[in-house]
Amino acid sequence: MDRLVVFIATGAYSGYSPVASGTAGTLAAVPLYYLLSYFGHEIYIGAIVVILPLSFWVSGKAEKIFDKKDSGLIVIDEIIGFLIAMLFIPPVWSFVVAGFILFRFFDISKIYPASKMEKLGGGFGVVMDDVVAGLYSNIAIRLLAAAGIPLIYGKF
Repeated sequence: MDRLVVFIATGAYSGYSPVASGTAGTLAAVPLYYLLSYFGHEIYIGAIVVILPLSFWVSGKAEKIFDKKDSGLIVIDEIIGFLIAMLFIPPVWSFVVAGFILFRFFDISKIYPASKMEKLGGGFGVVMDDVVAGLYSNIAIRLLAAAGIPLIYGKF
């Protein structure tokens, strides 16, 4: 069971990247985003409903396995965070690039209340700051698109 937990928590081992493991985990989420987008909103939402509680549990177990609080090896939080960032966002490359950049910015900056969520501890604390970063990113993508920022092409 520990091997499965490590595989999931590390985003198919992308968390073992020697540099920027969170960025590697977010990159691992991109193909998953495209795959889920292909199947439509119902499947996408269903995946989030399944992955979110799984990520709480797996992150908590992985902290014990790695014997480290919020280990950098754990990237399932980046994966669910990016999926939330891209919720109801069309699978157009410019949206994906914007979503990736914005998610990494909000994940790293820990703008309130993300900073508070991280302190909750356990798997819940590991994941919830990334959920907040994903929500911020989703809102930012929509605001940029509504403002007609040239980087963002495509329509909602």
